[in-house]
Amino acid sequence: MRKTFLFLDTVFNKVDSKGRVSLPADYRAIVKELSSEIVCYRSLTSPCIEGCAEDLLEKLASEIEDSNDFFSETQDDLTNLIFGDAKRFTFDSTGRIVLSEKLLKHADITDTAVFVGKGRKFQIWSPENWAKEEARIRQKVLQTRPVLNAKKTGDQA
Repeated sequence: MRKTFLFLDTVFNKVDSKGRVSLPADYRAIVKELSSEIVCYRSLTSPCIEGCAEDLLEKLASEIEDSNDFFSETQDDLTNLIFGDAKRFTFDSTGRIVLSEKLLKHADITDTAVFVGKGRKFQIWSPENWAKEEARIRQKVLQTRPVLNAKKTGDQA
């Protein structure tokens, strides 16, 4: 049985003038267990950076292929924006990665990065944008009170 790894917590870390930032220790431990690299790309929906281990992108590639015609515009658009933008990052001896100027600019990150755990992936935000997004999400959840449809033991998929 495969062990499950989840990115948790919200962590603020300094970014130096060269774009170097330390991944939170818990995140580094997960990535080292899975592959020793993370993959990051510009979010398609928010001013932040998406990050994950490569196995999650492999799953995403399969889902995109399975749910779209191979030559469809939708498939082309998604694969161009995700895989054409994604970059592998390895850690230096102190557990830092160097985020590209393109990623930092997209997320409006200057001297502080906010790592937000999202289960099998994480996001990296500027503190200002994360504060606005978190407030928006909390307000929405308070108004809509989402319901999870958990499968009961014995239910079939």
